[in-house]
Amino acid sequence: MPHFVIMGVGRVGAMLARTLEAAGHTVAVIDQDESAFRRLDADFQGKRVTGVGFDRGTLERAGIEGAYAFAAVSNGDNSNILAARVARETFRVARVVARINDPHRAEFYQRLGIPTVAAVRWSSDQVLRRILPEQSLTGDYRESSGRLMLAELHLHEDWAGRPLRDIEEAGGVRIAYVTRFGEGMLPGAETSYQQGDVLHAMMRTREIDEISRILSAPPHEDDGVLRTVATERS
Repeated sequence: MPHFVIMGVGRVGAMLARTLEAAGHTVAVIDQDESAFRRLDADFQGKRVTGVGFDRGTLERAGIEGAYAFAAVSNGDNSNILAARVARETFRVARVVARINDPHRAEFYQRLGIPTVAAVRWSSDQVLRRILPEQSLTGDYRESSGRLMLAELHLHEDWAGRPLRDIEEAGGVRIAYVTRFGEGMLPGAETSYQQGDVLHAMMRTREIDEISRILSAPPHEDDGVLRTVATERS
């Protein structure tokens, strides 16, 4: 069962903990202020750890060594970034996200490969998209018939360095634009996926679960031919 560690039990942290536990995951929450745990539901079964979220001992008590993902969502930019870096660099947690209020800092840390979410476009849903890449895609736009949807793609880290055309072929999607370092860009014929990129793609609504499953796994090749949604359906 995947284990999640959340630093900061404010409104967003409490909502994340509640959502993840309801989905059947184990959760540990960290906060310096013990009274913050009162924001959690009375029947919350997860671990409550009082301490500094970037302290190694505190993280270890929260089960960071076996964590599937770590989210730093306290009110302090410096604390969130420091905790995210410790989780990523010391404990090798693959899926890390940090809440950053300063958009300039957010862009800088995106360049270091730490996904960030700026407060101006903040929501618990955006955090879940980054720490639960295998979940079904949530669309940002649907065309009038409902058959096509524009949504963020959640890719396994092994797709880094691959041309976007490989991702399009494997997922049966059309990438509309890329968010890189906090700014949107139109991809060219030779554009490749970089760690930290957010890909926004048009896809068939009925195929979103299969697309999510294929792209959240490492690229799978057989005699040089990428696995695709079409071949997986057949």
